[in-house]
Amino acid sequence: MYRKNKKKEFFTWEAKKDGYPARSVYKLKEIDEKYHFFKKGDNVLDLGCAPGSWLIYVANKIGNKGKVIGIDIKDIKVSLKENIIFIKKDITDFEKSEAKELNQKYQAVISDLAPTTCGIESVDTGKSLELCEKAFSIAKRVLMPGGNFVCKIFEGEFTNNFFKEVEKSFKFTKRFRPKAVIKRSKEFYIIGKGFRDN
Repeated sequence: MYRKNKKKEFFTWEAKKDGYPARSVYKLKEIDEKYHFFKKGDNVLDLGCAPGSWLIYVANKIGNKGKVIGIDIKDIKVSLKENIIFIKKDITDFEKSEAKELNQKYQAVISDLAPTTCGIESVDTGKSLELCEKAFSIAKRVLMPGGNFVCKIFEGEFTNNFFKEVEKSFKFTKRFRPKAVIKRSKEFYIIGKGFRDN
């Protein structure tokens, strides 16, 4: 059991040491360092932002001239900086118009949304796909041309079909599995850069 959870324990410990509420921050950090997702002054929409590790990371990257807006049905566990807005809401009820009211242009939409799992693989992967489709739908409406998108997804029967849909809307797409993902997990991230506003 110790060996199996060694990676998880390491990143959890690192998160506490660095002042983040969850180890998921290192997944986003690796994506950003490899694919250069954020820059100073960016406006970012963070879907499924609780407990708030991604919010902190993005807020630090974009600086005071940028803004990161987090949406989640759960409460966050971080203090809000001046460049962070948090909205407590179910993502499935979140309308694209609400995002546009908060900010007309977004340089990035990021999603760490994950379903409540039941242990039945087909059900869990299906729910994950639904959340990704919702995140992608919002991204297509609010991203500015050239913008970036990333979403967590569970490997499943229709994952490739979804990836192909994302490919149509971005100049560059990639399936990426960060080091902080534990070995037995079926999760990975779909990355889109250079949004084509068709």
